[in-house]
Amino acid sequence: MTTQPRSGYTLPVFAGAAAIAALKHLQKQTPDPQNAVPVNLIDPPETAEIPVEQVARLGPNSALGITRSDPGDNLDLTRDTPIWALVERIEGNPNPLGMAIEIVGGEGVGFHEKGGGAAIYKYARSLILENLKPLLPPGDRIRVTVILPEGRQLAKRTSNEAFGVVEGLSLLGTTGLSRPLSAPGQLDAYREILEQKATEFKTLVFCLGENGLDLAVNSGIPAGQTVKTANWLGPMLVAAAGVGVESILLFGYHGKLIKLAGGIFHTHHHLADGRLEILTAHCADIGLPGDDLRAILRSPTAEDALTYLRKLDAERADRVYSAIADTIDRRAAAYIHTHARREVRVGSVLFDRQRRIIRKSAVGDTIWQQICYSVENHPSTNPG
Repeated sequence: MTTQPRSGYTLPVFAGAAAIAALKHLQKQTPDPQNAVPVNLIDPPETAEIPVEQVARLGPNSALGITRSDPGDNLDLTRDTPIWALVERIEGNPNPLGMAIEIVGGEGVGFHEKGGGAAIYKYARSLILENLKPLLPPGDRIRVTVILPEGRQLAKRTSNEAFGVVEGLSLLGTTGLSRPLSAPGQLDAYREILEQKATEFKTLVFCLGENGLDLAVNSGIPAGQTVKTANWLGPMLVAAAGVGVESILLFGYHGKLIKLAGGIFHTHHHLADGRLEILTAHCADIGLPGDDLRAILRSPTAEDALTYLRKLDAERADRVYSAIADTIDRRAAAYIHTHARREVRVGSVLFDRQRRIIRKSAVGDTIWQQICYSVENHPSTNPG
């Protein structure tokens, strides 16, 4: 009998649980620190009991709560990492912004290289606020500092820097559940979600990971129309055709989606790469000189190659990525036709490490406009 992979929770949930424990302890409400605290996940709309490892008062107006990450059967490098939340009661004049709860990033929480803000995203902030507000007496103000003691070291093993987040991990996510991306059975779970969404939408937006999901929603795409694919783009494209999806917008980091332009439809780097070779081939196609082609081919990462190309000639960089995006569309549509014998319109949107959209294919821009038009004329489809 096949064992279903066990889901866990995302980092924001554990940060929220640590903050709840610290605030309750500060208010002398905390039971045995080994007990769990209830956390309203918001999405999904349910309450989870999250174990609290330690809690202690640090002074008359501050307390520290500690939880430990449990992502379930996901192959997640944050497994067992401690998450601290320092809650401090703020006295004196009201906060100039009128906030009763201030959320800041401490040691190990990354910050945006451009702008300097802590990499604590919308869902994490919403979850902390939603859970702490009912516990806070009227007129009280607190500061919550999230600390990831192992964050700097763990960040070196992630692609955070590829998205402009440095010196720590992101509190990123659009949901409280951490569903296994690589465990057996997860592809079936993704297909099931795809089938459900296909009953509502004939156009879907495929996002490889949390960065793509977050950016897509912040760019105006309804969350209900997005589908997370992880690295299984090939099987998910075929599955979409099988359940009657008519249009697909591929929304992803250029260093991942570029693989599709080379016919690589499982994008995990352990199976196949070829990003620099694909980029170099497209540069050769527009007549870039040999020395520049060699420099691009020998770049440490696809992001470095893009930076080199932009510095060399912004107009040529635009031409290259326009060709790559169009090739992604063409090869993805052909892949679907080969394996599903169906015609599905495919467009693509590529973004860079600064989370800026660098190229929409012609088909991708058309699909994008249609989605945005639908949202504007039927605002109930947009949960934001």
